[in-house]
Amino acid sequence: MFDDIRGKRVLITGASSGLGQHFARLFAQRGAAVTLAARRLDRIEAECEALRSSGAEATAVALDVRDSASIAHLFAEADQPFDIVVNNAGISGAARALDLTEGDWDATLDVNLKGPFLVAQAAAKALRQEERGGSIVNVASIVALRVATELSAYAASKAGLVHLTRALSLEWARYGIRVNALCPGYVETEINRDFFATPAGEAMVKRIPQRRLGRMEDLDGAMLLLASEAGAYITGTALVVDGGHSNASL
Repeated sequence: MFDDIRGKRVLITGASSGLGQHFARLFAQRGAAVTLAARRLDRIEAECEALRSSGAEATAVALDVRDSASIAHLFAEADQPFDIVVNNAGISGAARALDLTEGDWDATLDVNLKGPFLVAQAAAKALRQEERGGSIVNVASIVALRVATELSAYAASKAGLVHLTRALSLEWARYGIRVNALCPGYVETEINRDFFATPAGEAMVKRIPQRRLGRMEDLDGAMLLLASEAGAYITGTALVVDGGHSNASL
């Protein structure tokens, strides 16, 4: 299963750490040619070196998803369209709505909503020009579906991303381009590990029906399904992977 990933050209944004780095390794292990894109070029260059040493085809590209010129440069330099695009770049930042600054709001929406749109648009244009289909996977969040305190900008951006996913899927289905969203629950990463070791973090984990945080590899099956021909008839969906968290009792 998922054998059609081999030989595919895959772009992953926000690939310098966390889920982006994990997804890059996932596709590389299955024989895809991966392009890791992020602002921190030193981090992704080191990761590409490690992937190439294991026999994978990996390229590092500097990318700022907020900057249309940066995106245009990436796609202009690509010798072929990307078969699969994973829009993973994102920021959060907790702040109460009354304390949220206009700058913080704009920064969150620029990275989490405008950025995925600009990358998806560039990818779709390249695929349509070559008359090829492809798959775009937008990494959203369960906060797109149910809100949490102190995350108003993040929740709005991810809810917008899910609805954008649906809108793009409707327009681009005729070109054979599928657009879906992956909505992870709370997944342990290097960024949140310390918080989930605190009493507040432990209390949050207890509210997850499976009584544990997600592991990055828990997302692998869903990501591969949405990216590969195994999901050829799936488009415009938001696939939740959260241990039942979004269905927990209010």
